[in-house]
Amino acid sequence: MQTNSTTSQLGTTALQLPPIIFGSSALGNLYQAIGDEVKREIVSQWFTQSTGVVVADSAGKYGAGLALECMAAALTQLGIDQQDILISNKLGWRRVPLVGSEPTFEPGAWVDLKHDAVQDISYDGMLRCWEQGCELLAPYQPQIVSVHDPDEYLASAVDESDASARWDDLGGAYQALFELKDRGTVSAIGVGSKDWRVSQRLCDTYDLDWVMLATSLTIYEHSQDLLDFVESLRKRNISVINSAVFNSGFLIGEDFFDYRKITGESAEDQSLLKWRAKFHDICARHQVSPAEACVAFGMSPPGVIATALNSSRPGRIAQNVSLVHAKPADAFWSELKNSGLIAEDYPYLAVNDHA
Repeated sequence: MQTNSTTSQLGTTALQLPPIIFGSSALGNLYQAIGDEVKREIVSQWFTQSTGVVVADSAGKYGAGLALECMAAALTQLGIDQQDILISNKLGWRRVPLVGSEPTFEPGAWVDLKHDAVQDISYDGMLRCWEQGCELLAPYQPQIVSVHDPDEYLASAVDESDASARWDDLGGAYQALFELKDRGTVSAIGVGSKDWRVSQRLCDTYDLDWVMLATSLTIYEHSQDLLDFVESLRKRNISVINSAVFNSGFLIGEDFFDYRKITGESAEDQSLLKWRAKFHDICARHQVSPAEACVAFGMSPPGVIATALNSSRPGRIAQNVSLVHAKPADAFWSELKNSGLIAEDYPYLAVNDHA
């Protein structure tokens, strides 16, 4: 097993990626079911709107493998060569038969699924997830892999003994991934987690190539501890990919915040709605779209090399590509700081006004 210690040499080869990574959760029917023709057009737009190699991110969790299946079908029908697409598959969730009318994972988030998914994190479990993912993606194969949702796996521990065993399971999972890399089967290993502190612990233990943040480094949430972690990764040449920068779409006007539907019935919901209304008002005054603001903020720390953006509408792919190049003016960021919507001492935007 390849590990870091306080005395080992830190640093791995940073990934060379375009600024946009195309997310594929929509292909797995996240929040809504979309037709196969629409899914094929989404994938087609990845290539129409890009120059060079397309990078796509998926996971066995997305629609219990449906996203992988639909991506492979679309790529095949479009005649895409393997060398023209770089696929990231986050491993740790495995397709199983659906018992009952609804899947058991993330209730309410996935629509019209014919399978369920279970977390399968261990040495053997990672190989099972890898093999199943390759079967669903065939004839394509992922080149970038990670352990998906290790935070959820650790959080499910019932006591300290179980927590220790689950950490050992993660060690086995990474051993399996490093063996794949040593054989040249994959080129890079990372972690995809909503809880960045779990990613931090893993980066302090294993020589990872990349970290994908989810719902943690956003214009709404950006703790100093997290920013310090991202800076430490930059110094170690570990690439950071940001994702879910819209907090599941809520920040740009949709109904879900971090995969939970906002109804406005609770004080927490009311606070979120008030924040969003103020944010949208400032965006309108500066003629900056909320999506532009969210992506630009999420890419502002120097260690973030790319943003993963997902869309269920083919017509929005071009907009997503343009988002990663948006540069709102300092006056916009200054008003967000002055209004208290982002930290006044945030170091990467409108710095001159708050030195």
